[in-house]
Amino acid sequence: MGVGGCLVVPWRCLVVLCLRLLFLVPAGVPVRSGDATFPKAMDNVTVRQGESATLRCSVDNRVTRVAWLNRSSILYAGNDKWCLDPRVVLLSNTKTEYSIQIQDVDVYDEGPYTCSVQTDNHPKTSRVHLIVQVSPKIVEISSDISINEGGNISLTCIATGRPDPTITWRHISPKAVGFVSEDEYLEITGITREQSGEYECSASNDVAAPVVRRVKVTVNYPPYISDAKSTGVPVGQKGILQCEASAVPAAEFQWYKDDKRLVEGQKGVKVESKAFFSRLTFFNVSEQDYGNYTCVASNKLGNTNVSIILYGPGAVHDGNNGTSRRAGCIGLLPLLLLHLLLKF
Repeated sequence: MGVGGCLVVPWRCLVVLCLRLLFLVPAGVPVRSGDATFPKAMDNVTVRQGESATLRCSVDNRVTRVAWLNRSSILYAGNDKWCLDPRVVLLSNTKTEYSIQIQDVDVYDEGPYTCSVQTDNHPKTSRVHLIVQVSPKIVEISSDISINEGGNISLTCIATGRPDPTITWRHISPKAVGFVSEDEYLEITGITREQSGEYECSASNDVAAPVVRRVKVTVNYPPYISDAKSTGVPVGQKGILQCEASAVPAAEFQWYKDDKRLVEGQKGVKVESKAFFSRLTFFNVSEQDYGNYTCVASNKLGNTNVSIILYGPGAVHDGNNGTSRRAGCIGLLPLLLLHLLLKF
C-alpha cells in the first residue's frame, strides 16, 4: 500500500489536483544529471526493514513551492501534510533543504519518491528510489527424520529476505568438512551411519546475522559387536565378561552358556545391560563356570553374536578365535600317533 494517499475530502482532493497541475507532476520528468539550474535530490536510499528513511531535497532561494510525492500521491506540500500515514513526518523545510522521514519502514514503502519544486514559474522534479532490505527468515524446514541405512533422504530449507538470502547446508559432525550443499535442497542417496546426526541450514544476505535451523537425521542399522574379550579368572575370584555393540535403535542383549540362557537373578551371576554394552558378572567363580559363553545383540533390523570364554589359570587362550585349550602335551598327540604308525 505504501505511504501514499490523500485525505478523502472533496475540497482537499480538488486542491491536490490543483497542486499537481501547478507542479506539472505527470509520471515525473527527472532532472538531467548535469542540470545546474536545479539541485538534485539525494541518491537512492537503502534502509533495513523497521528503520527510518530520510529523504532530502536540496533547494535554494529561487524555490517558491515544494512538495514530496510517493508515486502520484502527495505526502507533504510545504509544511502541510497530505498523507494519512502517521509514520511520515516533516524533518526540514528551510531555504536550503526540504526533507521528510518515513519511520518504521516496511517493504511496501519501497519505490520511487519525487521531490517537486516550483521555481520562476517552471516546475522541476527529482526522483529518489527507496530500497528496503529485509533480514533473512527461514519459513519452512524439514522435520527430523529417521531412515534405515542405505535409504535416500531429501531435506528442504526455504527462506525469505531482501535481497534473496543464500542458503547452505552443513553436517554438524567432527568429520564433516565444509558445506554439503549450497542450495535450499539437500539430497543424500545411499545414506550411511556415518552421515547420521544434525544438519544445519543457514540463510544469509548480509542484512543481518545469518539465521540457522537444524534437522536431526537418525540412521538405523543392525547391531555389530565392536568389542568382546575372553577372560581368565582363578576359582573363588570375581570374573567379568563384557560385550559391546553399536546399533540404532540400541541393541538388546542376551547371554547363553551352551544352549541355556542366563537371566538376571540367577545364583552367583549378574546380567547388566546398557545401551551399548552388556556385562556378565560372576561373584565367586567356580570350575562349573568355566566355558564358552555367547553374547547375542539384536534390534528390529537384525542380530549378531560372539563367543567369549571364561577360563581358569593354566589355560592357554587364543584371543583371536575365541577358543581356549589346556596347557601340556595335548598339542603333540598327532605327532606321536604318526611316529607309532611309521614304526609298525
